[in-house]
Amino acid sequence: MGRLTEAAALGSGARAARWAGSPPTLLLLSPTSPGCAATMASSDEDGTNGGASEAGEDREAPGKRRRLGLLATAWLTFYNIAMTAGWLVLAIAMVRFYMEKGTHRGLYKSVQKTLKFFQTFALLEVRIVPTSVLVTGVQVSSRIFMVWLITHSIKPIQNEESVVLFLVAWTVTEITRYSFYTFSLLDHLPYFIKWARYNFFIILYPVGVAGELLTIYAALPYVKKTGMFSIRLPNKYNVSFDYYYFLLITMASYIPLFPQLYFHMLRQRRKVLHGEVIVEKDD
Repeated sequence: MGRLTEAAALGSGARAARWAGSPPTLLLLSPTSPGCAATMASSDEDGTNGGASEAGEDREAPGKRRRLGLLATAWLTFYNIAMTAGWLVLAIAMVRFYMEKGTHRGLYKSVQKTLKFFQTFALLEVRIVPTSVLVTGVQVSSRIFMVWLITHSIKPIQNEESVVLFLVAWTVTEITRYSFYTFSLLDHLPYFIKWARYNFFIILYPVGVAGELLTIYAALPYVKKTGMFSIRLPNKYNVSFDYYYFLLITMASYIPLFPQLYFHMLRQRRKVLHGEVIVEKDD
């Protein structure tokens, strides 16, 4: 599913100004547990130690916080510029391939290395403020799942039209999203980028989800025939796993999860473009 994390972008310019006074909270998405965030640095530290702080530490604290804020800004700016460039390279490669070949067949194979690198690199993504564990976990894990456990592992489906659907949707979404984050961090956000971020998803997210579901559906016969990734009984661990039924469950999970993510973005759109005050429950 399309990635919907918005908290890092909203009000980025204002946050950058506040970083001089207090360090941001950095959240690192663990590659071994999608959606789980580990706090790397806390903005709650105020230099006290049980009510008795030393004068030297008090004087040094603002400087340390300022340096941490600058480092966080520099890292996020570099990260978002790199990701924007990476997805732009992918988009150009896709357009060039289609113009030269006149067909989508072989497209995935020609761009798979770039796709795998930048999509997997997203596991190292650092966020400035806490975001929904559900939203972040679903969007990142579903992308990695599609890249490595579906299209990479099941080569007969790589030429399906549905693969092109989610590739195009992902690429346009990510170029827009990372451009939005980059310009927000630089405090020079063009209105078109802001408008595109909160309007393109209306079409791109359903297209991307349709492409993902159709691709998984196309993989089902191959998975059932080969028994790939499945564990059969009997075995010494007395455990069984059927990848075919796992894919069916995965497809069914889109029914409750996609509307949550989609309506989350619609709420963000109303809040950012129309100034509506929306109170959301913490996940």
